[in-house]
Formats: sequence, C-alpha cells, structure tokens
Amino acid sequence: MKQRTLFSAVLTVALALTAGCGSAAGPAAPSGDASGKLVVWDWKSGDAKAAGYVAKAKAEFAKQHPGVTVEFVAQPYDQYYTLLGAAVQAGRGPDVMLFNGGGQIRDRVGDLLPLDPYVADDRSRLSGWDAFSKDGKVYAEPVTLQGHPIYFDKGLYQKAGLNPEAPPRTWDEFVGDCGTIAAKTGAKCLALGNKEGAGIQFFLSALGSASLTPQEYTDWIAGKRTWTAPDVKRIFELWKQAGDTGLNTDGPNSTAMFNDAFALFQSGKAANVIGLMSDVGHWKDFAEFLGADKVGVMTAPQVNPAATPSLPYDGGIGYAVAKGTKDPKLAADLVRSLSSTDALKSFFTDSGAIAADTSIDVSAAGPAVAKIVSDVKSGKPALHVALSSKTLDLMGRLSQQLLSGSIGVDEVLQQLAASDKG
Repeated sequence: MKQRTLFSAVLTVALALTAGCGSAAGPAAPSGDASGKLVVWDWKSGDAKAAGYVAKAKAEFAKQHPGVTVEFVAQPYDQYYTLLGAAVQAGRGPDVMLFNGGGQIRDRVGDLLPLDPYVADDRSRLSGWDAFSKDGKVYAEPVTLQGHPIYFDKGLYQKAGLNPEAPPRTWDEFVGDCGTIAAKTGAKCLALGNKEGAGIQFFLSALGSASLTPQEYTDWIAGKRTWTAPDVKRIFELWKQAGDTGLNTDGPNSTAMFNDAFALFQSGKAANVIGLMSDVGHWKDFAEFLGADKVGVMTAPQVNPAATPSLPYDGGIGYAVAKGTKDPKLAADLVRSLSSTDALKSFFTDSGAIAADTSIDVSAAGPAVAKIVSDVKSGKPALHVALSSKTLDLMGRLSQQLLSGSIGVDEVLQQLAASDKG
C-alpha cells in the first residue's frame, strides 16, 4: 500500500512537471510538438557551468530548424530517473532525455528510439558509444566521457618526502607510500564516500585493470563474469582491507561521495581519491583548491602481475530520443547539436568535463587533464558500467556491509553472482 501511494505521489509530480512542456496530442505521445517544439529533460541545463554549452547547442540546432522551439526542463538528479520513468509510463515524457551510460539507459531501451540511422556521421568523431548501446544498437549520442582516474595530492607526497613525479606502481608500493604520508602529514590514504553505495563502483573500476588479466577483463565486459574468480575476489578483499586497516577517511558509509568525499581530498585530509572525468569530482575542481600543478593522476597501482593497468572509461552522459516522438529526425538533429564540437568545446572550457570529442585541444588545461586524455587512447570500459542497475544497487548495499564487518567477501560475491544472472 505504501509503495502504491509513493508511486502515485511521484507520478503526480511528474505529470505536474510535464503539463506545461510542449503540446502532447494524446496519452501515448511525448510532450514535444513536431510542428514547432521539442522538450528536453536533463539534470545539466540548470547548472551555470552548462549554460554556455546549452546555448551553443541550441544555436547550432536553430541554424537547421529556425522555426522549432527547444525547451529544457532541468530535473533534480537524485529524483531524475524516478520522475522520468513515471512521466514516460503516463505518456507525458519528453522528446529528448539525458542518460548516464551503462545500466541506466540499457534498462530503458524499450522506451527509446535507436539512433543508428541518424548519427552515423558522428561515429568516428566521438568516443564512448558502447555505454549507450545494447544488442548492437545505439540509443544515445555521447556528450562526455566518464572514467575513474586515481588523483593524488602532489603537495602531500612532496611533504612526506616522496617524489610526486614518480607515483607508486604497485599496490604494495601504494600502501607503503600511504603509511609514509600518514606518519609525516597525518593525512589518510584514500578519501572515500560510500553513503550512496557508489564508492565500490569507483573502486571496482579503478582497480579492475590492475587486478584482472586482459582476458578476464574482456570477458567481464562481454557479460562472461565469474564473480568468485580469485582475481575478482581480490578486488573486494582490498576494499575490505582498506577499511579494516584505516586507509580510508573516517566514516565512509556516512560520507556522501558527492561532494563530501571529494572535499576531504581537496582540503588535504587524504592523499588520494578515485575521482571522475566529468564536471564534478575531477581535475578542475581539485585544481581550484590544490593548484593545477599539485593535482596528480596515477595509473592504477598493479595488484596482479598478469594484469595490464589502464584508465577505465566509458561514455559519461548522452542524449536519447523517446520512441514515440512525433518527428524522430528532428529530435535526432537536436541530439547531434548537443554533441557538436562547438558545444562540447564550451562544456569542457566551462565545466572541465572530458568531452566525447577527444579532438578538442586541452593542452592549456594542465598536466592532469593532459594525462587523462592521453590515457583514454589505451583505456578500457569501466567494469561497473557493464552491470545492470539492479546489480549495482545490490553491490552498493553489500559494500557498506563489508566496510561495517557484517558480511564476508565470499557471501558478497555469491549474492552478486546470483543477481548478475537474474
């Protein structure tokens, strides 16, 4: 009964939000009107850092379709997918919508239009398509790349007598350097926020290429996952050990990653953090506090000698088109404008997000972003992006229990294996 009441409340909010968004002709139509209006839902357009990007994209689209109005409706990110799902179910969803790559979009492709016929000319220009694809079809065009570099505070490494230009290459060296830093500066090893259960996603992907063999990595991305394999188990053992041995900042299960964990790093409370490549928790945010020359990016410290450490990345965010939009080509043209080179240049400049168009010049942004963009060339898809949203939710809860000591690694892996098959 409570669930039904909650859904009704969410649906009411979603319908209220979409009531003024376009001119839907019937209960099954999206809220845009192909005769002169398209409605876009996202969580970015209300951000001041994205204002220039949105303006550039709208101007690009207006050159092709001067008579069409584009209305952006910015939704709160923490409610976005709930509101979107309710609106789509009620037949009042937008024409174009923003998605994270991975499980969030793959779980919803039944409501989306395959974009392959419309975006073929952009395939060679942009990276990150796989994160928005399912069963060989593309459902969104990438805007940014999302990955999980390991950032480190060069100032703390230097203060501890370590060489910040030669970060640790193996996990044992990493832990040893953390001990030195703790003894000489008082800073913790890793800034961690796992209140949302997202910390384990970052940890799994950041250390995955340093722990799995290349074949294991390829199999994982292809869906041939063996959760109980020793190399997979080792990642979860390290997650638990990092908590048990005090490598993490205090209280990770009560610390929000966005943005409390990142604040701990940029305030000098931790020497390292697994961060992002998008427009939060990334090189540009950290540089504002530490200085651009003090933000380091290291290759994942090697756990398994048979592994090949690399940068984990995928498509970050991308815009999709509703299956029922009245004019698919019109909506797809808007999506292409939202990933145009000029628009993406603006997004990178204003927000620091690594654009899906990697031809954009980033040379003036400093050494950290230069290394990230360079590492993209040999990067591999992030392990957690290959998982369903259901498995990710379960992994988040279990990771909290691992940190609290209320569950063991073997039981965690058994539950995840069962979820991943379900």
